[in-house]
Amino acid sequence: MEKTVKIEDYNPNWVSEFQQEKARIMEVLKNSPLCVEHIGSTSVIGLGAKPILDIMAGVRHLDEADKFIEPLKSIGYEFVPHQEFPERRFFRKGQWRAGTHHLHIYRFGSEQWKNHLSFRDYLRNHPDVRKQYQELKKLSLAQKHPADIVGYTEAKAPFIQNVIKLAKNEVNGR
Repeated sequence: MEKTVKIEDYNPNWVSEFQQEKARIMEVLKNSPLCVEHIGSTSVIGLGAKPILDIMAGVRHLDEADKFIEPLKSIGYEFVPHQEFPERRFFRKGQWRAGTHHLHIYRFGSEQWKNHLSFRDYLRNHPDVRKQYQELKKLSLAQKHPADIVGYTEAKAPFIQNVIKLAKNEVNGR
């Protein structure tokens, strides 16, 4: 049974939960990732979210992530192969379609890495856009896709891509 799409109000505990999880990840991976970032809606103060911590780790070479499968399993993560995303390694903590943590591993500095940070930082720095995203997620998409996490996620994509474009234009002074 699929988890209901439920957007919770912002929870300030998400920051400390991320810090604790980051420490566990770095410990079992022996500080192999170059960087570990809190991404997704739980990383944006004031933004409601599905209560799933999205964590992004950066590595020099993506094949390094293959060595992470067993150590991450020891702290509850399962490797979930996604052939449609060859530039990412994905690990889930918790049940299928009901995970509590998502760990995305990318090549540090890759386009995907930059896009995640651009989206997060733009929402952090633009309260008006953050509010639009909140309304889209809570008032529109969660109601249209109450039991369809895949549909909900796909429906957010155009907004996310637009924000990434705005962020890049802002950085480039356009």
